[in-house]
Amino acid sequence: MILSGEEIKKHLGKEIMIDPFDPSRVNPNSYNLSLHPEIMTYEEVVLDMKKRNRVRSLTIPESGLVLEPNRLYLARTNERTETHKFVPMIEGRSSIGRLGLFVHVTAGFGDVGFCGYWTLEMFAVQPIRIYPNVEICQIFYHQIHGDFEKYSSDKYQNNSGIQPSLLYKELNPTEESEEKQLLLGLG
Repeated sequence: MILSGEEIKKHLGKEIMIDPFDPSRVNPNSYNLSLHPEIMTYEEVVLDMKKRNRVRSLTIPESGLVLEPNRLYLARTNERTETHKFVPMIEGRSSIGRLGLFVHVTAGFGDVGFCGYWTLEMFAVQPIRIYPNVEICQIFYHQIHGDFEKYSSDKYQNNSGIQPSLLYKELNPTEESEEKQLLLGLG
């Protein structure tokens, strides 16, 4: 069962936290999240699941930034969310989708207990100009039934910005150990 907008408001500050929160962004059964001005793109032409892929940061100016087709852009929400009793999910707004912008390629499903900013995997069907702070997607909440363990991850939990893929930590744990040793000056 999906929570109504009124139910989202009832659980604010308890099981649901959205910071900053703007009551005008509450919908009948969701809440609109906005686009942070920083975005990233991968520098590699071929991405490798087992390695940390290099990224480049861009800032969306007030005059807008044109996204090119056939390129993945990583962005994040301005809002930090916490969800302790419900399953959070995000979807692109229909007005954004009707312009040919996929706001999340596959990762709209959150976990109970997730705390942080949402990383958005954006892909444009054709060139599109985007603007900072636009209401880009909506978060909605499902009730969960049965016993569960809250989400805890050393990859994405309590993030402070855009999170490129950290799949390499699962597939190639020795690379992460070597990285830590280099950072500590032990390698």
